[in-house]
Amino acid sequence: MTFKRRGILIKEVRQAKGLTQDGLAKKAGIYPIYLAQIEGSAKNPPTRTPSLPMLERLAKALKVKVAEPLK
Repeated sequence: MTFKRRGILIKEVRQAKGLTQDGLAKKAGIYPIYLAQIEGSAKNPPTRTPSLPMLERLAKALKVKVAEPLK
């Protein structure tokens, strides 16, 4: 799976849970700009690929298994 697709999946799960980027960033203990770089946007594709520990932090904050954002 490409890091671009991974970022899109994180964004989809976040939105499904009703969280903003700021809200998820706070729960995960990261800067919102870093999350924005992972997720990307319509105008800006993802520019960061999260490490496995970062994926674990995001999954924990989203209350999903780490494998879910990796599908």
